[in-house]
Amino acid sequence: MWPEHRRERRVVAFGVYAVALLAWLSMVGGWLPMPSSGVGTTMGMTDPGVPEAMAAGAGPTGWALYLLMWGVMMVAMMYPSSAPLVSMYHRTLDGRGRGERLLRVGAFLGSYTLLWTAVGVVPLAINYAVPVSRLAASGTFLGVTLLLLAAYQLSPYKERCLDHCRTPLGFLLTHSRPGVRGAAWMGVHHGSYCLGCCWALFAFMVVVGTMNLVWMAGITLVLSVERTVSWGDRLARAVGVAAGVAGVALLVATAVGAA
Repeated sequence: MWPEHRRERRVVAFGVYAVALLAWLSMVGGWLPMPSSGVGTTMGMTDPGVPEAMAAGAGPTGWALYLLMWGVMMVAMMYPSSAPLVSMYHRTLDGRGRGERLLRVGAFLGSYTLLWTAVGVVPLAINYAVPVSRLAASGTFLGVTLLLLAAYQLSPYKERCLDHCRTPLGFLLTHSRPGVRGAAWMGVHHGSYCLGCCWALFAFMVVVGTMNLVWMAGITLVLSVERTVSWGDRLARAVGVAAGVAGVALLVATAVGAA
């Protein structure tokens, strides 16, 4: 390995973490614009359903700003655990020119980010059918959401997607494609595995508050450990068991309270 390639690889890895940190700072600092749409003043942006309601009330501008917010949030939450794969992908390009290496890495990350940004359409669409704030106010709905999270965390499909995410070398050996277009395709393909790993956690996050920084940090920690350490599968199952217990307890408490 050439010394300049080694330095460049460190710069690439540092860049991925730096972009994630910048995304976190923008979320914590409230740098991202969100439209004002007459949502009640007693509600804050961290309350369940508020970002979705504001986006819905502001029309196309609101949708665009919501997707911007969602994309930045995905960068903050997903980039840290993707850095090892990006660094390894850069290593496979040692025989290429510097410009081509960086262009391919950029295409990989760009398509990966666009896929995750597009996922933000889902909570917006659900909010148009039934306001998320109304759903989140229901103890029964929250309990069912926890049970669905538990079922998915313990499912074979989650385990298969997690296996792909935790073995970046295996992904690169089996899904490598030539050229910039190939790099973009790889970013989408890897993103689809990541989505398979994490969609249930993000669905739960929307229910408890899309911009709730405490939940964001907790879920980021869980999905990062799940995807990067050897015992991540055990953590995934533990989260599933905990979600199942919490879901049953909440449903029982809601039923008793309504009796």
